[in-house]
Amino acid sequence: MTGAYDGGSPCQDPSLLRPGAALSAPLPLTSVVRVSTQAHQCRFRGAQRCCGCSYCLAATETEQENMNTNKELSPDSAAYRCSACHGDETWGDGPPIRGRAKSRSLSASPASGSTKEFRRTRSLHGPCPVTTFGPKACVLQNPQTIMHIQDPASQRLTWNKPPKSVLVIKKIRDARLLQPFKELCAYLVQGNNMVVYVEKKALEDPAIASDESFGPVKKKCCTFREDYDDISNQIDFIICLGGDGTLLYASSLFQVLNEVVIDRGPSSYLSNVDVYLDGHLITTVQGDGVIVSTPTGSTAYAAAAGASMVHPNVPAIMVTPICPHSLSFRPIVVPAGVELQITLSPEARNTAWVSFDGRKRQEIRHGDSISITTSCYPLPSICVRDAVSDWFESLAQCLHWNVRKKQAHFPEEEEEPGEAQG
Repeated sequence: MTGAYDGGSPCQDPSLLRPGAALSAPLPLTSVVRVSTQAHQCRFRGAQRCCGCSYCLAATETEQENMNTNKELSPDSAAYRCSACHGDETWGDGPPIRGRAKSRSLSASPASGSTKEFRRTRSLHGPCPVTTFGPKACVLQNPQTIMHIQDPASQRLTWNKPPKSVLVIKKIRDARLLQPFKELCAYLVQGNNMVVYVEKKALEDPAIASDESFGPVKKKCCTFREDYDDISNQIDFIICLGGDGTLLYASSLFQVLNEVVIDRGPSSYLSNVDVYLDGHLITTVQGDGVIVSTPTGSTAYAAAAGASMVHPNVPAIMVTPICPHSLSFRPIVVPAGVELQITLSPEARNTAWVSFDGRKRQEIRHGDSISITTSCYPLPSICVRDAVSDWFESLAQCLHWNVRKKQAHFPEEEEEPGEAQG
């Protein structure tokens, strides 16, 4: 597919995006742009960094230097005005160049005449659609909008320094985990000389307190109390002995992993809350409440409320109503870089309640607001196989996703004896 991109949904303003957000415009598999090498004085960068209109082409600095020729041309010459800077006027002998975002990666290949052919070398996100603002208006370029987005599945983590502190969380009231818990702590303390943090109530378990062989290890373990001690800057990694609930509990010590839920609480009236996205009122939720979840939390409460399940590698925020008083209110997905603000509507008859991963419920009164953004601290997890296989296997095992009785195939028709002999 060749030619300039013309159409599609507008890209998000990269200046508003935070880490983890994605652009929304599609990208042609191969886009070709033909540009005259005769440069003019760029009205956005000046004569020293002129690139044959870097605003339109979005070339790299090396390509800008290669194209910075023939500066003796008058900057006001109508023959060398690009369409994005000076309206839909012809630039050189070629067609007008369409506007493009600055963060695109282009590579040059030989072309005939006075033109160069630039072909895209990557297809993570698409160019900005063609937008005109009149002969004297344009989009202000932000030098801080260059973004490079990498698939989280291809990322690998490493240690800058050897880890020294580890937090061990054990599922409570599970006798099967007592022995693995003691062996793990002994391995970390005695075998690797690490600083092990455990919950105080874990060491107060009668089966652990009465074990004299575990005494030397117990004395070297550091304890903490939830809601009292802040250990967020002291932990290098966490080991959870338990299931999903244990992982949620460990994550809640630092940040919210699954969802933020706003509901009507014990009131008999419908909740009535306003939802703002980057300062713009997008809707008013009237019903039992609303769920704002991460992709990880999309398979929990949000899935039970009718939301789609989103892979954890997708940078997004799910907004799911709980029993809305509307037949057309469906769950929506917004970019991960936006800021959601939820306030109690002035028309609400009662207060609302908020909970974080089902914990720490608080009442929301008139005038209160909740601001929700994607955390800049992701929660990396160790995969058994890979991010894709582990996620779909978990859906099949835990939620029985797409488990059904399969349709039987047609049996093969048996040949009649007379036809077989003939």
